[in-house]
Order: sequence, then structure tokens, then C-alpha cells
Amino acid sequence: MMTRAAISALILVAALLLAASGRGADRGTTPSSPTLTAVDTHAHIFPRGAAPVAGARYVPNYDATLTELFQQFATHGISHGVLVQPSFLGTDNTVLLAALRAHPGRLRGVAVVDPGIAPAQLAELAGAGVVGLRLNLVGQPLPNFEIAPWPVLLGEVRKLGWLVEVQREARDLPHLVGPLLAAGLNVVVDHFGRPDPKLGVEDPGFRYLLAQAPTRRLWVKLSGAYRNGPDGIGDAIADAAAPLLVRAFGAERLLWGSDWPHTQFEHAEEYADARAQLDRWITDPAARRAVLQTTPTALFRF
Repeated sequence: MMTRAAISALILVAALLLAASGRGADRGTTPSSPTLTAVDTHAHIFPRGAAPVAGARYVPNYDATLTELFQQFATHGISHGVLVQPSFLGTDNTVLLAALRAHPGRLRGVAVVDPGIAPAQLAELAGAGVVGLRLNLVGQPLPNFEIAPWPVLLGEVRKLGWLVEVQREARDLPHLVGPLLAAGLNVVVDHFGRPDPKLGVEDPGFRYLLAQAPTRRLWVKLSGAYRNGPDGIGDAIADAAAPLLVRAFGAERLLWGSDWPHTQFEHAEEYADARAQLDRWITDPAARRAVLQTTPTALFRF
């Protein structure tokens, strides 16, 4: 018969083994962190009633939870995701960071920060799974990257190996993408580059985007087509833009994102539609696999 001390020792060993298995789960070895097969590189989560930043363009009146997002992933064959800080939460990345820490094997993040943020705070974000800085500049003044505090911030971002994600109308991309590339940074442009609805792929800003492809430090997201024009205009622009982007960038510099939960378009868009659009834009299975798997795996460090 085992002594009480022996039984206690076995219990302690079992507890340590259980803790070790938990640490393995953090590295993505359990069913909650499945084998990487496809990455949604543009989704948002947020709670109802979160305090919005001053001047927010839109504040949702509902919850967009991680549980709901993972349900969408399961339904549509997506294994991993990149959470992008929504504009109305500003630099309060609390919700995003909690999700990253809970699922480090499955999620990465793109955060919004104050340009004067301390390097130690950036390092803390990186430790939680943030791999990029978002500049959502729709409706905002264009920053001058040559004056303080931008040079210091961009230098720290470069040291961390982060990307910089830009959302702005195509006409202003030369003022943003050019300086960021010149600073030695990897740049991701959201939502097809946001061409003018009236100009479509003839927008000079979109043409500028195509011309930067040879830098090999620029990626474009095939996402949020509906943000580029009402009444089907955005979809038509996306259909015209996709082959041009494939020709210029190749699948290895293109990304796909659902833009879930489609803020401002919640009642007209569905996750299933966003996923189906990719099959229309990228018809070659090998290229589509690169967009969904190979490219985001490398860029977002899964």
C-alpha cells in the first residue's frame, strides 16, 4: 500500500505534467490551436459599450466576440487569424491583447499606438503577439514621418521586425507608402488600396501601388471590397483590381481578410461572401493556397 507521502508526490508530479501540457497548448499543440491551413489576416473583436475615441466615425452597438469569430473560422475552413485593432478603440488595445495571450498559437495582432509610445511598451506588445502597427488614417490628417516622434517610432518598429499596415484612400498612398518603404519597413495596404469609386483601377493612387510591387516589401489585402463604393461598385473594382494585383505582386505578396464583422456593413455582408470572393479573385488553387497559407504564415510569424 502506498504511503500518504508517496500519494502526495504522485499528485504533485501529475500537476506538473498537467501544467506542462498547458504550456504546450500555448504553442499551438492542442485542438484549440489547429494545424495551420488558412489565415484570415483582417478581423476585429470588440465589446459593446467600449468607450470610443473622440471623433470616432462609427461605434458598433453590439459585441463582436472571439468565440463568434472562431465559429466563423470553423465554418469556413480558417485555422488562424490576425486581429486588427478597430479604429474606434484608438490606442486601447486591451481586448486585442487579451485574445492574443489566450491563443498565442492561433492569433497575431496589429495594434494602434500613440506615436510617442516608449520602446519598452512596444516590446510588451510584441511579447503578447503583436506583429504590426496600424495606421488607419481615413478622415485623419496625414502624418509627417520626418518629424518627431515618428522617426523614433518607425525606427523601433523596424528593430522589432514589425510591419506597418495602412488604410487610406489611394490618392494619398504616395505620401504614406513611399516614406515608409524608404524607412526600410514592410508595408501592408488594406482593402485593395481604397481606389476612388469613380476612377476604379485607373485611380493614379492605385497605379502607384502597382508600381511599388518591385520593392518586394509591400503587401496588399484582398479585403473589404464593399468599402470602395456602394451598389456593387466596390465589388466591380475588386474584380478588376485582383488580376492586376496578381500580375504585379504575385500571390506571395497578397493577403486575404474577411473584415469581420464588417463594421458599417453588418446588415449587408457575411463571412461566407468574403471567403467566396477570394475564390473568384484567385482562381488558381496554388496561388490561392499561397494567399491563404504561405504568405501570411511568413509575414505574421505563425
